Amino acid sequence: MVGLGVQTLRVYEARGLLAPERTPGGTRRYSAGDVERLRRIAALLDAGLNLAGIGMVLALQDENARLRRERADRVEGRGGR
Repeated sequence: MVGLGVQTLRVYEARGLLAPERTPGGTRRYSAGDVERLRRIAALLDAGLNLAGIGMVLALQDENARLRRERADRVEGRGGR
């Protein structure tokens, strides 16, 4: 789907950039979110970042998304009272 080799995917997983679900037999199962994350990794590599930098960017993006969800949940909670 994203044109990456198995070894590349394993490196990304080992670096903590990706955490696909696994079947009981250990086979990796990539979600639509995983595929989107791989596309973000590719875009950041194309922009010149190394894997350590990409890890930092992805962590910040994940934290930002979490905070936005929390904020939206709080706003919805107040609006419904």
